[in-house]
Amino acid sequence: MNAHVGVIASYDFTREAELRRWFPPSVECTLTFTGKVPSYADNLDLVTRLGKPRLLVEPTRDLVAHGAEAVAYLCTACSFVDGVAGERVLRETMAAHGARRALTTSSAAIGALRAVGARRVAVVHPYQEPVDRLLAAYLDASGFEVVALTPLGLDAVEDVYAVGERDVLDTVVAGDHPEADALFVSCTALPTYDALPRLEERLGKPVISANQATAWALLEAVGERAHGPGQRLLENAHA
Repeated sequence: MNAHVGVIASYDFTREAELRRWFPPSVECTLTFTGKVPSYADNLDLVTRLGKPRLLVEPTRDLVAHGAEAVAYLCTACSFVDGVAGERVLRETMAAHGARRALTTSSAAIGALRAVGARRVAVVHPYQEPVDRLLAAYLDASGFEVVALTPLGLDAVEDVYAVGERDVLDTVVAGDHPEADALFVSCTALPTYDALPRLEERLGKPVISANQATAWALLEAVGERAHGPGQRLLENAHA
C-alpha cells in the first residue's frame, strides 16, 4: 500500500503544482485548504487569523478520514506568528483530531536547518513588519542565530503572488551573509524548486525553502524521500 499524506494549505496558497514536484509517485498526497479570511488589516492580522488552531480541526479530520498518515499545516508565518508555544499548539491540535504525525512548515524548517548542520542563518522573506521580527524571534528561540534578515521589498500582502523565480534568486544572493551556514527562504507562496540547486551551487551552502522543508519533513514522517535533484537537504540530510 502506498503511503498517504495530507496537507492543509492556507486558503490563498497558489503553489500546488510546484509542491507536488517534491512528492514521488509512490506517495499519495491529499491537499485541502483553510477557510478564507475575507478581510484583514495587514500582514500581521492575516497570519494571526490563519494561525488559530481551530482552523485546523475540520481539515485534519477530513484528511485523516481519507487515509492520511501524516498531516502538515503548510503556512510559514501562520505557524510561527505565535512563537514556539503557538506552533506546538497547532501540532497538538492536529494530533488531537486524528493525525498520527503532525507538523507545520515552521517546525519542518527548523528540522531542515538542523539536518544540514546550520547554526547561523540568513533569511529571505516577503513579510512586512512586525511579521519579519516574529520570524527572527522564532528562529532565535529554536536555537539559531539570524545573521541577516532580507525582505523582498513588497508593498502589500497580495504582491507576493506576483513574485517570480528571478526575484527569489536575486534576493537570496543579495541576502546571503558570510557568517551564514545556510539560508532560509520563508513563505510557501514563493517559487523555489528550480532555484534551490542554482543558489546552492552559486553560494556554496544549503538553501532551504518553506515548501521544500515541508515536503521533506512530511515524507520523512512516513518513511519516504522527497524528490529534488541537486538540493542539498534532500541529497545529504535525513531526519
